[in-house]
Amino acid sequence: MAVWALGINHTTAPLDLRGRFAFAIDKIEPHLLGLRQSMPSAPEAAIVSTCNRTEIYCAGDQTHLEHTLDWLAQSGGVSTHALRSHTYSLNNQEAARHAFRVASGLDSMVLGEPQILGQLKDAVRAAESAGALGSTLSQMFQRSFAVAKEVRSSTEIGAHSISMAAAAVRLAGQLFEDMGQVKVLFVGAGEMIELCSTHFAAKNPKSITIANRTLERGEQLAGRFGAEVMRLSDLPDRLAEFDAVISCTASTLPIIGLGAVERALKKRKRRPMFMVDLAVPRDIEPEVKKLGDVYLYTVDDLAGVVQTGQANRQAAVAQAEAIVDAGVQSFMHWLDQRHTVPLIQQLNAQADAWRAHEMARARKALAKGEDVEAVLEALSKGLTQKMLHGAFAELHGADTVARERASHAIEHFFLRKER
Repeated sequence: MAVWALGINHTTAPLDLRGRFAFAIDKIEPHLLGLRQSMPSAPEAAIVSTCNRTEIYCAGDQTHLEHTLDWLAQSGGVSTHALRSHTYSLNNQEAARHAFRVASGLDSMVLGEPQILGQLKDAVRAAESAGALGSTLSQMFQRSFAVAKEVRSSTEIGAHSISMAAAAVRLAGQLFEDMGQVKVLFVGAGEMIELCSTHFAAKNPKSITIANRTLERGEQLAGRFGAEVMRLSDLPDRLAEFDAVISCTASTLPIIGLGAVERALKKRKRRPMFMVDLAVPRDIEPEVKKLGDVYLYTVDDLAGVVQTGQANRQAAVAQAEAIVDAGVQSFMHWLDQRHTVPLIQQLNAQADAWRAHEMARARKALAKGEDVEAVLEALSKGLTQKMLHGAFAELHGADTVARERASHAIEHFFLRKER
């Protein structure tokens, strides 16, 4: 069984390219179907898609990395040649190691961040629901979750972690002298916006407003902070009201355009606006960044901020990597053993057939009234003769080389106690 992984992340591909390969979690199932149908044989498969990475994990009888790359390129509307230089591909042990490091937060933009583990679990559930997850990938991911739990419970890798949400608050604090006078707008109501709103609410801004396509979901989040809710369709007309705008939706196209921001700035009489676009693909048109009174940050722009305090965690990295190494070795041992499963099954079936045959003979003998001791003696001899018949046949074969090879094998399997 071969395991392979192919992906792009924040270290290999720019934001706009990553945006082409962002898969919404509710669209994973049809994508997995298409991926598996594109292969010579339908492998086990899972797709992990977050702001910072899109990764495909597969397991099958043979590695099909090139087919995987072709499918990913086609899904993003780019050529295989153009995508190749931005991807990384891993096989077997290295693929497993990568999955374990991702789950443990060791491969994240924010070292030790915990959100990736939940995103990985969501991806696994989606693969299970699609019927794309078999025993090999299931085992690998379950072991990665266990390793991640051990890393977080026994190391300081997550200590001092600055999330994207906390980084956004820090940057806003640098722009606005008094957060108590800041009106904040959150666009979206997903997990990342929930994290951001929690961090900003702790700074007691003047007001918080949630704009979401679905009012019910927005109201649920707004209720936690006493925030106002508005429809996403009202955003262009009301944008000028807000000093800080943090957006993260699943839209495939920008929802805040250059023109809307220019009109808002005019109404604000050039008072600055702080904007954070945490979405991949982008929610805010990139041209907005060129406006003089707008401070726009993307997930990639936040990289320097989130690294603050990373030096304090480096001492824990070696310990975390050791835990990952142990987990990888254990998984590879399990995977190696899987190759012998068919042989073990055949051996068990043969032994069961011999046992059933000898038991049937013994029952017939007992039914005829034969002596129990004699029946047991015949039963044991019949079983041992059947078990040793193949070994004796090899030892009496005409081929000298084969006899020598059989001799060593028989010594190893049958005479270990005498050695």
